[in-house]
Amino acid sequence: MVPTRSIRRPSRRQERLSARQQHQVLAHQHLQQHNHHQNQIRQQAGLSSPASIPASLTPQLAGATSHYQQQLQYATASRQSSTPHFRARAAAAVARSAGLSSAVAITDPNNPTKTSTSNGEGADKTGGATGSSSQQWTTLDLGGMGLKNISRDLFQYKFLTSLYINHNNLHQLSPEISRLANLTILDASGNKLTSVPPELGMLTNLKELLLVDNGLVTLPAELGTLYQLEILALEGNPLNESLKNLLQQEGTVAVISYLRENCPVPLPPPEREWITLEDSVNSNGQDTFTVFCYNILAENYATPQMYGYTPSWALTWEYRKELILQEILAYSADIVCLQEVELGQYEDYFKEQMKQQADYDGVFWPKSRAKTMAEKDRRIVDGCAIFFKASKFNLIDKHLVEFNHTALQRPDFRKTEDIFNRVMTKDQIAVITLLEHKDTRNRLVVANSHIYWDPLFKDVKLVQVAMMMDELDRLSTQWVNMPGAAPNALASNTGGKLPTLICGDFNSDRSSGVYEFLVKGAVPQGHDDFGDHSYGTYTSEGLSHKMTLRSSYGDSAELPFTNYTPTYMAAIDYIFYSSNYLSVLGLLGGVEKEYMSRVVGFPNAHFPSDHVPILAEFKFRSQVAPKGVTPNFGAIATNSHNNSNNRVSNSNNFSNSGNFKH
Repeated sequence: MVPTRSIRRPSRRQERLSARQQHQVLAHQHLQQHNHHQNQIRQQAGLSSPASIPASLTPQLAGATSHYQQQLQYATASRQSSTPHFRARAAAAVARSAGLSSAVAITDPNNPTKTSTSNGEGADKTGGATGSSSQQWTTLDLGGMGLKNISRDLFQYKFLTSLYINHNNLHQLSPEISRLANLTILDASGNKLTSVPPELGMLTNLKELLLVDNGLVTLPAELGTLYQLEILALEGNPLNESLKNLLQQEGTVAVISYLRENCPVPLPPPEREWITLEDSVNSNGQDTFTVFCYNILAENYATPQMYGYTPSWALTWEYRKELILQEILAYSADIVCLQEVELGQYEDYFKEQMKQQADYDGVFWPKSRAKTMAEKDRRIVDGCAIFFKASKFNLIDKHLVEFNHTALQRPDFRKTEDIFNRVMTKDQIAVITLLEHKDTRNRLVVANSHIYWDPLFKDVKLVQVAMMMDELDRLSTQWVNMPGAAPNALASNTGGKLPTLICGDFNSDRSSGVYEFLVKGAVPQGHDDFGDHSYGTYTSEGLSHKMTLRSSYGDSAELPFTNYTPTYMAAIDYIFYSSNYLSVLGLLGGVEKEYMSRVVGFPNAHFPSDHVPILAEFKFRSQVAPKGVTPNFGAIATNSHNNSNNRVSNSNNFSNSGNFKH
């Protein structure tokens, strides 16, 4: 079904969007306060711009520091490379002296099947792995040619890793240079540049930025996102003294860090649009509900080493937790599934705030490793939480799936080394709840999981999801036969006994075996994602499940990403639903493209996680009010229905104390 943009929305959604607007106002006020604080610091220090550091703040140079020596070395090398195609000729000479052919097969990027041969002038064969398999050159040398302009066609060469445009007559660099995202070396030395475009900050793969002998006085603060930059060569520019001193005294890393920490915060993006898939005019509101899914990025994982492009103040938990909570509350979903929630943060912050501010009850379990750790250490172990509005749902039952523990219970798994070497060393979990709608008395199974992240372990991802589906099938059979079962639980229907939602960060895109298994209901034996690993009947017979699952963000409404960093962008978070019991009415759209064109990655000042939340509105296909039932809470868990002493109590013989991300 092709989605259409909603012009008139139900009043309930208007309230939700109004709350979202209030959240944006609060966030913007927070950012204004931060900018005001940063401006006060600059004014007290005598700074006129983020790139101006007063000389009084840096000690006078006592002789040439190692950083200054490095600047001089790069300046000398640059001035010796002013002849046409200097680097290409040098590479050809080296190739000839080594007895290698200096000829380079040049591929026309507009016609990859057509190649011609160059003697090496203007192209250097580097064998870069970032280009396509047919691309045999990734370096382009246009140095020493006296060029006054660069053709826009050059920026189509996205496979380039090194670009030399040094010693020409360039007065400016086009902002379109940001399209060359794979560049690791950019040499624009010996030109007539008086400024460089802020868009250079989008080239996050840069290791060397050589701007020797130009007319630069300062640098745009947006270059602070160049977190991998190792060399910033600026000798021979009329730099302001403070910037020059910082570079010579403390080096490239210090300059980039300063720019990043003091870059003005841009305006927030427009509100994400609501996509209407099915008209809800005929709905009375009682048979509809909304589901929110969000990997919030645990505090323990939000480190400068992992997110070097993010200002340190925007990585702090104190800053991020408020934005995360306001994001959740602004959308006011009936069911909220969160991943990467630390045990301490759940107990000290989310459980209390969600209850006080919006009357949410919650269920939470940390990863398995928490069982073997001291109290102080286990508080930073992350896990999965399911919150639900107490005014709309009752909790009937809940269940924890520990994948490494579940694997041990299968006799066919115990016979394979791969289980012990690959699956047992991972302690991901799934949290499963049975909820009952207070008005319609419909029952709903909600699962929330965070699947292992490493792309080299596709087999483990499949095994974890398969075990979760086995548990869901078992629990659904058990719960459908509970006294007072809802009428939408048709015992004769083997394709899933209860309406079911499966939410989470699956660390798998739509081409993966995980997605194929969930949506198609099966993957055959010998599936590529299993590789040559052995997992009992999973690999000998293949995988299958009985549910009729679909992704709420199906073919017609797929988001370009739910996880966005400089090195990875993909949709890996999902809300799957049993389509025989539920239908999707609407979805939260993506982040505005114009805003994203200026963002290197999340988290940033506006987005507190490296993931973005997803939200869907569902409708029960049918309901009839049944008789009540006394809740059965099963295994003890940390949740807002129990006191603080109710912790995970079921034992496990294995846990992993290592940290995982995603």
